[in-house]
Amino acid sequence: MCDDNKPKAAAAARIAAALAARKRGELLALLRPCYSRVEPWLQAGKYVAAVASDVPRRNGWTIAQRAGDRAPQRTQRLLGRAARDTFAAMGVVRGFAVAGLEEAARRSGRRRGLRVGAIDETSQVKQGSATAGVKRHYLGCAGKVANGITTVHLSYVRERTGHALIGARQWIPAEQIDDPVTSLMMGLPLGLEFRTKGQLAIDIVTETLTSGIALDFVCGDEVYGACTELREFLEERGQGYVLRVPATFRLTLARGVTMTCAQAAARLLAGSRRWQVRSAGAGSKGQRRYAWALLATASPRHHLLVRRHLGSGELAFCSCFVPDGQRVSMARLIRAAGLRWAVEEDFAVGKDCFGLDQSQVRLYPAIARHTVLVMAALAICAVTAALLRHRTDTQAPAPVRPDQPPPADPGMTPLTVPEITRLLTAQPARPGLAGHWANWRRGHQARARWYHHRARLTRDTTIALSASGNLDSIQVTCVRRRDQREPAGWWRRSPPSARAARFG
Repeated sequence: MCDDNKPKAAAAARIAAALAARKRGELLALLRPCYSRVEPWLQAGKYVAAVASDVPRRNGWTIAQRAGDRAPQRTQRLLGRAARDTFAAMGVVRGFAVAGLEEAARRSGRRRGLRVGAIDETSQVKQGSATAGVKRHYLGCAGKVANGITTVHLSYVRERTGHALIGARQWIPAEQIDDPVTSLMMGLPLGLEFRTKGQLAIDIVTETLTSGIALDFVCGDEVYGACTELREFLEERGQGYVLRVPATFRLTLARGVTMTCAQAAARLLAGSRRWQVRSAGAGSKGQRRYAWALLATASPRHHLLVRRHLGSGELAFCSCFVPDGQRVSMARLIRAAGLRWAVEEDFAVGKDCFGLDQSQVRLYPAIARHTVLVMAALAICAVTAALLRHRTDTQAPAPVRPDQPPPADPGMTPLTVPEITRLLTAQPARPGLAGHWANWRRGHQARARWYHHRARLTRDTTIALSASGNLDSIQVTCVRRRDQREPAGWWRRSPPSARAARFG
């Protein structure tokens, strides 16, 4: 990093820490009516600050120690017996996150970006059988069938601005709801009915739309795309969606012909020139390019978006609904499909930086309260990062040639949510140290990102679309550039895995 940029970077770090602290105060002030007494409200503020800190494991003891309490009783009372309206607090967090991201979009001049609601579920491994919602089922976090709980989330994604979790509902098995003794011991509310993951998504989207939040599209994976009730609900509300569906999903084409997605792709896209190579959005290592095709159905508002991986040829299908009055554009649908992955990033950051999956509680109300407070901490940092994104992004322009030499100053990546949390928890004795390390990491991340982009250019992809073959006629050829030269000493400084990836 150039010497001229060091004062600016230090000032940006100080501004980010101050802005995050101010946003935390604003959100806590908005949450005050959700608590009947001031003591639980003050403890909630300590809880939000603690989960956003560098505590390695977040439970009642460590959070109480970080908050400066002498015992964990106040934290346990906050999650257990304290009188509060959990879903009203979730609504406050939702409004705060959406308003902050919209303000960031206006400041950066990106008002025309898409507004997407991304639905997905996340899990937490739990031992025993006393936790509300615990059951042996497939857990994505474990990658296998295990004992744990699952919560459905909705993430608000503002294109090229930021994203944050704004809604959550825990999935409860039917056998726990039907058993009155188990239901009482787990703290399940009276009148709770069994809801599938798709139905829980309907509840979250209903709250979001009722609160006046406008979404261009609702996106989700195959769990939600296969839910007929969810699709019909969105269509009745005039809400567009781009939902992943399995290859066996049946659709009605023109003239009443019904076939599966796989059959439609094999018959209508084999050897055609309807494939277009487009990016689903920018990633940390460059543009995420795939081959795309859009198939019309018997309904003028329903379409099938087909994605083909350029390397493996794997197909993925999205059922799309575009309401009346909106233009049907494949580019727009591709952008919406690419924004669905933001909810996965929210899960990763929520677990790593805020302890989303570290709730050491078992009752249904306590799990919901922990989730809301983690969502509040994530919303504070996400809004702060979005507001400072255009001011702290000083990266050098991306390379355009595979033999392009690296820039003298790669700049710095914009402030991210993890960096905001580190700045908030800086040691008072050495306030400049956290900013120094944040700038050091951002500079090295910018340099690594530049090299990743150039590495993709060295593997020029040639896509041949022939009209005489079948779907397999889309061929991908990767060409390695011999004229690529790495910096001096690169071989000695790189680990064996990097050498194998470069020359293997």
